[in-house]
Amino acid sequence: MPAFVMAFDQGTTSSRCILFNRDTSIHCIAQKEFPQLYPQPGWVEHDPMALWSSQLSVAVEAMQKANLTAKDIAAIGITNQRETTVVWDKRTGEPIANAIVWQCRRTASLCDALKAQGLAADIRARTGLQIDAYFSATKLAWLLDNVPHAREDAENGHLLFGTVDTWLIWKLTRGKVHATDYSNASRTMLFNIHTLDWDDELLRLFRIPRGMLPVVKPSSHIYGYADASFFGGEIPIGGVAGDQQAALFGQQCFAEGAVKNTYGTGCFILMNTGSRAIESKNGLLTTIAWGLDGKITYALEGGVFVAGAAMQWLRDGLRVIDNAAESESLALSVADTGGVYFVPAFVGLGAPHWEQNARGMAVGITRGTSQAEFVRAALESLAYQSADVIHAMEADAALTLSSIAVDGGACRNSFLMQFQADILNATVLRPRITESTALGAMLLAGLTAGIWNGRGTDAITRTGAIETVFRPEMDETRRNTLLAGWHKAVRCAAYWAHME
Repeated sequence: MPAFVMAFDQGTTSSRCILFNRDTSIHCIAQKEFPQLYPQPGWVEHDPMALWSSQLSVAVEAMQKANLTAKDIAAIGITNQRETTVVWDKRTGEPIANAIVWQCRRTASLCDALKAQGLAADIRARTGLQIDAYFSATKLAWLLDNVPHAREDAENGHLLFGTVDTWLIWKLTRGKVHATDYSNASRTMLFNIHTLDWDDELLRLFRIPRGMLPVVKPSSHIYGYADASFFGGEIPIGGVAGDQQAALFGQQCFAEGAVKNTYGTGCFILMNTGSRAIESKNGLLTTIAWGLDGKITYALEGGVFVAGAAMQWLRDGLRVIDNAAESESLALSVADTGGVYFVPAFVGLGAPHWEQNARGMAVGITRGTSQAEFVRAALESLAYQSADVIHAMEADAALTLSSIAVDGGACRNSFLMQFQADILNATVLRPRITESTALGAMLLAGLTAGIWNGRGTDAITRTGAIETVFRPEMDETRRNTLLAGWHKAVRCAAYWAHME
């Protein structure tokens, strides 16, 4: 049995490859950033070929670093930025346009029109999703309507659609496999999460030819084989999941009611709801967590669109910090924000507010506000936004969380994790391996490859050892005062979107 599993972690700002040992420890990492394209305000694009070439190059780099060959790799697991929409011509293998990224707001007016037609409840009942430009359906419709000849080519069977996982699988297999998994399909706003099939009514609504859509398969499954020309030998593609579902799996949140929060470009909180697809009454999404061993596991999800991206903006846009790590020392250098709140609604507000026209706002600034207070306010905004989602989740599931598992780059910021525990009044658990997204892809692929004894989640021994526990220390009065100020700031950001 080969000793390693390769995880592709194709994210919003970089492509990474992590080689895991069979005991799930990390053997080697390679990473490469790729360009972010902003052709108009509110628009975000990626070059699909840059996604592919960067992902392939880091995979080759990781194997070279570790001095491994294809024979050493048991399987490839893929996890990816979700909702990002790629359309390509299957005759040439070339994209017809840049990928429209999940953050892009160009279809907000189309979403407003759908809501005005009274379609929100029906779409939510079928897909578990809110009508929002976040999801793939309106992005795909926009490409077909705005790229010359795209509609005609699609109807003639020449074009293929995929989220990023599908694009990578198609490229890895040299066009032999056009497929996705249940978790990614459930993020398109075209997939019925109850019938587990593309929804014909929604395809008619968005005028999407069914032939464009990938085959939907379980998250742990042999999708095909990476062509031998890439790595010197064929390697099975054995696991696929959208990044947030992969992180839930990587955190081993297999029990109903288990919750994780990933602090990446955005913050994404998921709760495992088992075989129940709970319809949210508090602005959350109902989504498929994974398909495994003939069973579907569902989740409640709330997404914060801008989290780590706010730190990136402070570094690259305002240049008030040199690196993300500096934000922690700056935040700790002051007692509080001095009444400053920062709402990073750069691309609208996600769950549970769903105000797609809101924009970023800082309030409470005085002459005494310094760099440190502003940076601290930006960091605290990650915790506030997460708290809003978690409180909605508790209401939907009718329970109070005592702890939450965390992962992602920003969870290394101990100030943020302590503030998160304080503002939630719940314990925050930071694992030894914080690469939970890639780990989830590795576990799904490893199950398929049979590198452990047994099948399903019972075959996975607990590897997510807790490194640090953050317990709440803030008194209730202080917590309630801070949350009230945050919600006042959020109302300001939402009001800005609609004021004359």
